[in-house]
Amino acid sequence: MTSGATTQGPGELEPPFSVLVPAEQTCPFVFCSPHSGRIYPADLIAAARLDRHALRRSEDCYVDEMFAGVVGLGAPLISAHFPRAYLDVNREPYELDPALFAEPLPDYANPHSSRVSGGLGTIARVVADNEEIYRSPLPLEVGLTRIETLYKPFHRALAGLIEETQAAFGVAHLIDCHSMPSTSVGLHGGVRPDFVLGDRFGMSCDARLTRRVRDLLAGRGYEVVLNRPYAGGYITEHYGAPRHGRHALQIEINRGLYLNERTLERTEGFAPLVAALSQVLQELLGSFGESSRARLAAE
Repeated sequence: MTSGATTQGPGELEPPFSVLVPAEQTCPFVFCSPHSGRIYPADLIAAARLDRHALRRSEDCYVDEMFAGVVGLGAPLISAHFPRAYLDVNREPYELDPALFAEPLPDYANPHSSRVSGGLGTIARVVADNEEIYRSPLPLEVGLTRIETLYKPFHRALAGLIEETQAAFGVAHLIDCHSMPSTSVGLHGGVRPDFVLGDRFGMSCDARLTRRVRDLLAGRGYEVVLNRPYAGGYITEHYGAPRHGRHALQIEINRGLYLNERTLERTEGFAPLVAALSQVLQELLGSFGESSRARLAAE
């Protein structure tokens, strides 16, 4: 794995994402890292008014690496190679900002969501610090091509992993993995908790999964908050259908635990955090894997 971002041509986004699968899937879990991609295509760099380091402020740095151990624990992991500043798969497919494009949007686009209003639609107009990405409006075809060649294949692969998991175990648990800035001017005291778990206020997964993850993290001394300020994005909402045996939980990790947020380099906290996460995930996957195997044996 690379340790930092790279700038390459669009052809180098092939494959545009990775799917790491265990030799044998032993638990009903799928892990997804949609925002840790760090290959910055040359067409993005050429069109941007920001340099590469500024573009990386929207990146969930190294989250794919932090969760890579799940493959050895018997669960698949899908990770985007393209950055969030280029295309955001945690949005509806056509959540598009009319201010970003040179031509009118197609009728099937959704330009009215709160995420589009904030400049963070499927094709982002701004980075996390609310700085404009592009020098000038993009041709509409540029955005539509990114959706066809990156967004749709990513979601086909993710949906396939979930379907295969449910077919094998009778249930599927999707863990959507993210990181968040350590501070926010909108918070009392300005400092965010160590972890925020988002289950769409109980709508996207069984509460037992949320409680189990919360308790495992809190048991290691971390401060864990539910649903505020992050209740889960499109991936959690779209794939979480508890009544149909599909559960989705979003995990946000405070970047201050492992990252120098100015230089975007790992800190000394990275290795201890990965070790703690490995223990949490081993217990989580083991307990849910045992219950799934027992249920299947009884059927």
